Amino acid sequence: MDNKTIAGALENYAILIDLTGGNPFSAKAYYTAARTIETFPESVEKLTTEDRLVTIKGIGKGIAEKIKEFINTGAIYDYETMKASLPTGLFELLKIPGIGPKKVHTIYEKLNITSLGELEYACLENRLITLDGFGVKTQANILEGIKFVKASQERHLISEAEETAEIILQYIKKIPNIIRAEIGGSIRRRMETIGDIDIVISANSEHFPEIINQISVLPETTEILEKKDSYAKTKLSFGFTLEVSIVKDEEFACALNFITGSKEYITTLKARAQLSETTLNEQALLKNNTLLHISNEKEIYRALGLQYIEPELRENTGEIEAAVENNLPELVKPDDVRGILHIHTQYSDGSNSITELAHKCIEMGYEYVGICDHSVSAFYANGLTEERIHRQYEEIDKLNEELKPFTIFKGIEADILTDGSLDYPDRILKSFDFVIASVHSKLKMTVDEATKRLEKAVQNPFTTILGHPTGRLLLSREGYPVNMEYIIDSCKQCNVIIEINANPHRLDLDWRYCRYAQKRGVKIAICPDAHSLDGLNDMKYGIYTARKGWLTKADIINSLSSAELSTLFAHKRNK
Repeated sequence: MDNKTIAGALENYAILIDLTGGNPFSAKAYYTAARTIETFPESVEKLTTEDRLVTIKGIGKGIAEKIKEFINTGAIYDYETMKASLPTGLFELLKIPGIGPKKVHTIYEKLNITSLGELEYACLENRLITLDGFGVKTQANILEGIKFVKASQERHLISEAEETAEIILQYIKKIPNIIRAEIGGSIRRRMETIGDIDIVISANSEHFPEIINQISVLPETTEILEKKDSYAKTKLSFGFTLEVSIVKDEEFACALNFITGSKEYITTLKARAQLSETTLNEQALLKNNTLLHISNEKEIYRALGLQYIEPELRENTGEIEAAVENNLPELVKPDDVRGILHIHTQYSDGSNSITELAHKCIEMGYEYVGICDHSVSAFYANGLTEERIHRQYEEIDKLNEELKPFTIFKGIEADILTDGSLDYPDRILKSFDFVIASVHSKLKMTVDEATKRLEKAVQNPFTTILGHPTGRLLLSREGYPVNMEYIIDSCKQCNVIIEINANPHRLDLDWRYCRYAQKRGVKIAICPDAHSLDGLNDMKYGIYTARKGWLTKADIINSLSSAELSTLFAHKRNK
């Protein structure tokens, strides 16, 4: 066994001592021993067999025993024991540039963070800036480091994928001789997580080779994976795989349709076409072997006798059957949303004041905003005491006078405690215009525990909205295993609204449950859970989720006017 391997084992042991909050002097001794052994001129294994390890400066009896154990067995028992006691996600955090084991220990001990995604979400909620040894600059550096680590992942959040795809699309549109270019694939379907970026291009066929050559040398390209006359697959510096297909312009609509739909959707759509003696493929639509001129996707569906199917719905979940009957809903649109709910301010863990957030909402064209800072048990997020609640009320009342007709609703994000109760007494809960009830602690539960906990919270007469109902963090943490259909039924019985948390790390309620909520008559609130002005822009991802879930303007409570929403809240409070 070479010296470098032995030194690595000692350094890993030192890291675990720091990671578990062990004796810092012991950790330092192992770090020092590792550096000494790595550059030691003689074979440490040979010295071990000759029982001369302690003759090396800095190698005491205890460290010598660990070295001997590692050489003889290939492992250090204490190291393996310590490692097994820690969540595996902590070791992923160590990959972040500039964050060492001591900082990871603090993050784990103080915030119970065990994964990269949880840490990123905590940074976005400003939870690190108050920790000893951290601060605003450290938090910003950690966020940058997380981006670096995530660049090697195979899947990405819709927000990251869409932003990158738009950058690449703008590069592509500047290439000469391109007629049309559009993003397709799962980004166009607004899936919550994305693998590849798919872009469809049209041009005259004589220009295909030169266009492919230019796509292969785009500024963000790091590797060419595959290259043909009409197709290129490359790796990008953002960590994405880019797939570009070039077709003749008369083939563009069929190609875009084919590349957008899920595989199951395209299979079913092709089968539907065959029923009317029509052939549909990625290049053309033929009726009785006669080529039909198709200039856009709507003409494809018209030719097949179908209502146009929006890209978000193309998942083969009954949308083709509904289109046959002209029974697809008119999906909610961004302009349908008249106000924003669930915003955090400087009163808890937000970055901005109520005044700043209100003015930004007015600038964005909204009629109202609902402030929802964290409640008292969320000590990690500077949750509001009763005294601070009243101070916030006074500020909101003053601003409501100044900003008429814009309205600021008084809300709270109340913690659902382990037994399902909320963390304020009824007299305080009743004073808010609305209450969002959310789980933030003890996430490891059985299905029965999680379901009963949420059911009790929903049954609280002052719960207006159930927040991020499964607690998931996409690509980071599975939600607690709740019986979601049962909870939706409970919300129906108790007249409780369910949140689509629009933060792209959550997108919870999952779109797959939206249709069930719609069928049960349960209303939905699209909420950004914003902790900064930038976070207000996350509303679009919540709208994506609502559209994928077949939801309409009538299903969304923040499509109501300020007066209508005020009446809805008052009815719930006074029922």
